[in-house]
Amino acid sequence: MSVRPRLVPHAVAAAVTAVVLAPLAMPGYALRYDMVFVPRQALSWEMIAPADALPRAVPLDAVVALANLAVPGWLLQRVALVAVIYLAALGAARLLPSERTLPRVVAAVGYAWTPFLAERLLLGQWALLLAYAMMPWLVRTARDVRAGRPNALPRLVLAAAPAAVTPTGGLIALVTVAVLLPLRSRRTMAACAAVAALNAPWLVSSVVSAAGGVSDPEGVAQFAARAENWAGPVVALLGTGGIWNGQTVPASRATVLAPLVTLLILIAAAAGVGELRRRLPDVAGRLLILAACGLLLAVAGVVGPGVTLLEWLVVHVPGAGLLRDGQKFLIPYALALALCFALGVERLADRLAARFEPTAGRILLAAALLLPLVALPDLAWGVGGALRPVRYPADWAAVRARVEAAPGEVLSLPFEGYQRYAWTDGVVVRDPAPRYLDVPVLINDALRVGPVLVDGESPRAAAAAAVLAAGRPAAEIGTHWVLVRRGSGEPDASVLAGLRLVYDGRYLQLWENPSTPAVVRSADPGRRAAALAAHLLAAMVLVGAIVLLRRRSRSTALPSATGQ
Repeated sequence: MSVRPRLVPHAVAAAVTAVVLAPLAMPGYALRYDMVFVPRQALSWEMIAPADALPRAVPLDAVVALANLAVPGWLLQRVALVAVIYLAALGAARLLPSERTLPRVVAAVGYAWTPFLAERLLLGQWALLLAYAMMPWLVRTARDVRAGRPNALPRLVLAAAPAAVTPTGGLIALVTVAVLLPLRSRRTMAACAAVAALNAPWLVSSVVSAAGGVSDPEGVAQFAARAENWAGPVVALLGTGGIWNGQTVPASRATVLAPLVTLLILIAAAAGVGELRRRLPDVAGRLLILAACGLLLAVAGVVGPGVTLLEWLVVHVPGAGLLRDGQKFLIPYALALALCFALGVERLADRLAARFEPTAGRILLAAALLLPLVALPDLAWGVGGALRPVRYPADWAAVRARVEAAPGEVLSLPFEGYQRYAWTDGVVVRDPAPRYLDVPVLINDALRVGPVLVDGESPRAAAAAAVLAAGRPAAEIGTHWVLVRRGSGEPDASVLAGLRLVYDGRYLQLWENPSTPAVVRSADPGRRAAALAAHLLAAMVLVGAIVLLRRRSRSTALPSATGQ
């Protein structure tokens, strides 16, 4: 392949990235649901070993805090989001087993322009999308490990590392490696052990946390896939959509034509299944099985027997709460669908070209390239402007300065994990306080989905919620500081009884509890040591892979003795 065609996938990936993330050319932070970046996120024990909460952001928050030492939050957010879309598009193009440029471009756009990516962006789950972006690279490196190619194992570790910054992404990466590699192989054991070590931070933190490992079964129904149009939830999942939160669905998914586009993609993909198996005989069958299992897990939340099984699992099996949002596990399916779609279109284009003329085949490929864009036009411009950056008000810096002067635990009110701030134009945002303030912040880990409140796992948050629900003063909860968001939901004066107002801003108030000393709670030393050891293990595996890759690359670049 000449240099020019090899650059085309890079150009396409860059173009898709620019179109999707165009609003981020403006200053500020794109804050939306779980996507919360702050100017400087300080590293704390709570990010390594949460005292009484499940490690949903382990090791993500610690990784972000370390990156913030060198990169400000606004730039780090842009780097992360660019990496998601660019690597997803480029990875799919490189993985597609075709020597022709246009089918590779179809695969790139088909994987980087999907309802899954749009909906998870709107939900702010950029870290999960790192696993989405790295899936093609995981498959590529797994093929190299199977073939015994040089540097394959360290490259696989580097591909799995971004996925493992969240529990779901790490679990998907581990299962992918285990499924794609041959059984009873030393290389397979080494690869699985390395990826398992990358998952050690959240695994160990969940074991040593005081939070309960089981979850509220009510969440199975609330986090199940939902219909986006007349075709129902299963068809939505087949099109890689169907996210549980109706507020994070692009408007184009509700149109009458959306299921018909899904049908066209599935028909073309069906024509490409055989091609994928023929051209990638080493991993295609396993990838298709992995994709089918992910799809079945997503569908399980909307069918009777599956719902019953999931409800039993989340109540009786610690950590099974990860399975409640089954749509997350469509990542392998989305990749398989994009690859099969591109190969199916290529096959159909060849038939048209043979029967009529080459131009007919090229027109079909061009139409296939445009199909995802036409079907989901509102992914452009930050998912229809939803990722428009905003600025943190000065209140946040003022509150941080006062808390740093007397470090102590903070209670954030209203006691909701997700807040609507006036300065975000009413966009729902995960409370930024735990990341903005360099102390532990007590927030509610229960999640309100419409009229239903899905219980969290933190016993301390549950106790605080009971105090507030009974109308008793927040001072009884025992935090030194109480942070209040002004506006709707602002607590009554009775809740703030016994507290002293130390800062009164336009958007935030900070109250001090004189009856509670300024101390910082954290996990006990044993828990911290275990969690820290797990983080160090993951870091050693990652650094070891980088060092090994660099050494081998240098050794192959050096001229041999006979060639000097």
